[in-house]
Amino acid sequence: MWSRIKSWLRRKCIKVDGKTAKLRISTKIACLYGAILFVMLCLMSFVTGLGIYFGFYNQAEREMDLSIRNVLQQLDAGKAFTREFWLNEPILPGVVLRVTDVSGQVLINTDNHYPTVEDVDAHVVKHKPLWASEQMEVSKLHNMVIYHEKIDTVYRGEMLQLHFYRTITADEQFLRRLQFFVLSGTVLSFILALFAGYFVSNRILRPIRTLTQTARKIEVERMDRRIPVPESHDELSELADTFNHMLDRLQAGFKQQQRFVSDASHELRTPVTVILGYSDLLSRWGRTDKSVLDEGIDSIRSEAEDMQQLIEKLLFLARADQKRQVLHKENLELSELVADVMKKMQLVEKDHTVELRENEQGEIYGDQVTIRQMMRIFLQNSSKYTPKGGHIWASSHRSTDGKFMLLELADDGIGIAKENQKKIFERFYRVDSSRTKAEGGVSGTGLGLSIAQWIAEQHDIKISIDSDLGKGTKFTLKIPLVG
Repeated sequence: MWSRIKSWLRRKCIKVDGKTAKLRISTKIACLYGAILFVMLCLMSFVTGLGIYFGFYNQAEREMDLSIRNVLQQLDAGKAFTREFWLNEPILPGVVLRVTDVSGQVLINTDNHYPTVEDVDAHVVKHKPLWASEQMEVSKLHNMVIYHEKIDTVYRGEMLQLHFYRTITADEQFLRRLQFFVLSGTVLSFILALFAGYFVSNRILRPIRTLTQTARKIEVERMDRRIPVPESHDELSELADTFNHMLDRLQAGFKQQQRFVSDASHELRTPVTVILGYSDLLSRWGRTDKSVLDEGIDSIRSEAEDMQQLIEKLLFLARADQKRQVLHKENLELSELVADVMKKMQLVEKDHTVELRENEQGEIYGDQVTIRQMMRIFLQNSSKYTPKGGHIWASSHRSTDGKFMLLELADDGIGIAKENQKKIFERFYRVDSSRTKAEGGVSGTGLGLSIAQWIAEQHDIKISIDSDLGKGTKFTLKIPLVG
């Protein structure tokens, strides 16, 4: 039996035999509201009992005060304790009067069944209740509680004592019964409140437990589980919906990361395989055949350079994803940057006609190094996918509202199909079938446009593309002007 109790307490997270676990929220809520209700009931019971006690004793005190005043007024008027004295009923019902002389002998007694004066005086309580009058005394004897007051007076030259009594025994019994029922009701209400609070909180917090259980079942390999959203539109349904949206984003990010790692591994495998192949070739024939030696060295160097560029781009994107890529932004004259980039491209580009057309002045705010890098990426793509003898050009001018510079980087190359234009900024994405030179293909990592897009986002630059197969491609960069 005790083992079952301990197991239940452990499930409810209560300390047993030195083992402690965390309290469940439903248990905390039930205990908290049960404790609050218990304190409120106790406070209400105390105030109610105090008020009832005060009311009963105050009523008895008023009846005795009125009886005392009536008797004293009669005596002051010179009336004797005759039949005429009692005609006006100076003593209210329930109040008892006894008159004694100096020796204590009872001269007048309105109730012969009442305890004697000596018994009443002998059983006076030392500590009166809080609600009792300071001028009156309280005596408890047998099952009776008597409220009484003693007054000395002179009657026809003789010293007399007037003893007024008021029995509140029946009231005390009623109050005790009331106390018992109130206390029992308080305890019962507290127990019911605990069970009701636990049941209600357990039902309300059920979606949270479902969320927790689902979260525990979700693994990296299986992120397709989702939280069932309650039909009621409350905070819990909003929490479940938010959690599901978070899982969607995590799943998409994880898939992107998996694809990124897979593509990066594939891109690195090719140059490593080529380098190993030529290394094996050189170890066999390179020592004796100079042509094999030269071919192997050139190929290894070319593959190493491609691998170095790939690694640099991967490191750039990794720093960008971790928000560790530092940008040093300042006010720049865009026309000077465009002119410098196009001039250098004209020097190195021998197979295409490179032309700078319109180049308006406009001051922008950005990082000079990455802005140059972004422009070179678009121009290098134009060079790769434009056949020999083709044209590459750039043009910059202000927008009609005067708030932006529109930088156009265009070519008359092979172009991009409409269905592929939204994918070209994805990492490692290359449309080999449509973006390949007739002379044998284009080398590349598929990371350049991803880097260019990140740079554009860091400078609030909007990129738009206009391209058709066989008609060329034009990228338009909408760059904010300073001020």
